[in-house]
Amino acid sequence: MRIGIGYDVHRLVEDRLLILGGVTIPFALGLLGHSDADVLTHAITDAMLGALALGDLGKHFPDSDPAYKNISSLKLLAHTAQLCRQKGYKVANIDAVIIAEQPKLAPYIMQMRQNIAQAVGVAVDCIGIKATTTEGLGFCGTGQGMAAKAVALLTTTKA
Repeated sequence: MRIGIGYDVHRLVEDRLLILGGVTIPFALGLLGHSDADVLTHAITDAMLGALALGDLGKHFPDSDPAYKNISSLKLLAHTAQLCRQKGYKVANIDAVIIAEQPKLAPYIMQMRQNIAQAVGVAVDCIGIKATTTEGLGFCGTGQGMAAKAVALLTTTKA
């Protein structure tokens, strides 16, 4: 088995959709980025890439490539899951946390889990997603941005 960690941060800005785990969440601000800036999915993708020592999101999906402009991060995650399978691994489980002061994310967590599970090809009970605040501290606490951390456990598909 292999374990990887991922971390991502994006700035909150006006005139962008807030997309987390492939779910569009009603909010006055959205995350700034070349793709859809889905901070949760980016952290999970980086965790999976890290588990296989394949580099990071920027190496595989550079923001200098117009092909990734406004792309759904779930597509990038599904591609990464395919890379894992090509290397002889599959997702055993993923655990992630979103760090944001607002909005309240609890109503959207199950749909995020379902989207992530579908993208990587596992049952929803293999995907853990939580949300927390920083009690008003730091850039997340002041509403300047959001962050996410993730851990991915991959197991071999070989007998």
